[in-house]
Amino acid sequence: MPEPDRIIRLKTVLARTGLSRSTIYRKITEGTFPAQIKISINGAGWRESEVNQWIENPVAWRTEDH
Repeated sequence: MPEPDRIIRLKTVLARTGLSRSTIYRKITEGTFPAQIKISINGAGWRESEVNQWIENPVAWRTEDH
């Protein structure tokens, strides 16, 4: 049975990618970084699998591919 996809928060995304907060949000707007998903009224996070795919090959990652 495969493990469920975890939701990670901004602090973890920043640590894993080495990008700044503003760069992450700019890349989301450009479609070159996974968009966050809403997890509560005021909270959002990222699917860990999508962030891992981006880390493996950031140049090839595009929103329309995922």
